[in-house]
Amino acid sequence: MSSAVDLPVPFLRPMREHDLARVSTIEQRAYGFPWSIGVFADCLRVGYCCWTVWAENEMAGYGIMTVAAEECHILNICVDPAHRRRGNAEKLLNQLLESALNHNAKTAYLEVRPSNLGAIDLYTKHGFSQIGRRPAYYPAINGREDALVFSKEISV
Repeated sequence: MSSAVDLPVPFLRPMREHDLARVSTIEQRAYGFPWSIGVFADCLRVGYCCWTVWAENEMAGYGIMTVAAEECHILNICVDPAHRRRGNAEKLLNQLLESALNHNAKTAYLEVRPSNLGAIDLYTKHGFSQIGRRPAYYPAINGREDALVFSKEISV
């Protein structure tokens, strides 16, 4: 008999209004300058693509994207610090890109902090390339931090 515990396989599902408290908790744990719960509620209300990833019987993270005029903009991919380095961000990214294709997007865009090396590695691994820089885009402890702008052609 095995002593290993079989944990449920991580799965994705659309974000729902009753998820917002947990989403906000993850956001607060992950970022020094988190979005408010109202921002998440607005994203759901206006119909952005909002997904959650679940692992070990709890929400492990979420992703939010807008799609319009054959372009998508990935606004937020966040994984709870307790669930990082397990492929959850990659699952969310793949789901968002699949949703973008289903909405006829041809190009994906996103911004990322230069200090977020893990995210930069993930995006580069998935074919994103840096196309620009937005100076002083993000709030930071000592002022502002630039954003690196990435894009990827996603049409089939």
